Parts: sequence; structure tokens; C-alpha cells
Amino acid sequence: MEHVSIRRTSAEDIEHLRQIGKDTFFETFGHSNTEADMKKYLDENFSPEKVSAELSNPDSQFFIAWEGDTPIGYLKLNTGKAQTEPQEDSAIEIERIYVLGAYHGKKIGQLLYEKALEVAQIQNKSFIWLGVWEENPRAIRFYEKNGFVAFSKHIFKLGEDEQVDVMMKKVLSPDI
Repeated sequence: MEHVSIRRTSAEDIEHLRQIGKDTFFETFGHSNTEADMKKYLDENFSPEKVSAELSNPDSQFFIAWEGDTPIGYLKLNTGKAQTEPQEDSAIEIERIYVLGAYHGKKIGQLLYEKALEVAQIQNKSFIWLGVWEENPRAIRFYEKNGFVAFSKHIFKLGEDEQVDVMMKKVLSPDI
């Protein structure tokens, strides 16, 4: 595998974000959901308008993982009002760590997570939190391995289906 770099996104990256988002979401959750629910979710959440609005939100940051010139995953972070659940100002949310299936097991998710830690440190955040589907044991293990613990649950609506996300957080020391 070539060298992998992580770079902050710009408006020119919208199509990369949309494609990675749709592909990884379908790869991960398509087998567990109806075709209609998946189509509705993908159409609504990865439309050019929605992704463009997310990119222009000053409280959100995106970073793409690149292998050479190929985008292979991305990270979305939220602070302030961009967080999907109200949290303290000292919090940063990992809303998405998406890695294409062909790159699973190659530490790309870990690199993106480490970028989230770096951003949290730069912004002097006291904790990182996220929501992960309760039926995604691979992701739950990944976050537990990185020091996250469950603290609550919330409903995630996929199409017409209400699913439960485990909310997890990691308290950060001042010197992360």
C-alpha cells in the first residue's frame, strides 16, 4: 500500500465525500436494512446540497484519507451547534469515520481517529464522543480499544426504521 495522507477537505472534495459516504454506508449497513430505507437515507444524507451544507458549516471539519491520488476514507468532526446531540462546549463529536471496505484492516480508521485526537488537542477539548449502531460490533470494539466507554443511547433514524445508537465518549487528558 502506498503512503496514506490525511488532508482537510475543501468544497472541491464534495464528490469524493459523497461517493465515499454512500459506498461505505451501503457496504456496512446495506445487508441489515431494507432497500427502501437505504435508498431514502443515502438520497437524503449524501445529496450534493446536504454535503455542501455540512462542508460550509464552520462548526464541522472533514478530513479525507488518500492513498496516493485515491480517496479511501474520511472523518467528520463536529463542535458547538453542529453536534448531533447537544453536548458541552468542551466536547468534539466524531460523527463519521468512514473507510472503504477494501481498506478495512489496514489501519486507515486508526489514522483518521488519530487526526480527531489531534484536532481535539489543538482545540483544547475535554472529551470526544460519538454514536455507533448497537449492531455494529466491529466499530464498537474499535472505539473500546481506543478508550471509549458507553454513556447513553439515542435513536438514529434510517429511512423509516428507528435504530439505537450507543453513545460513547473518551475523556481526554490535557496532554492527550
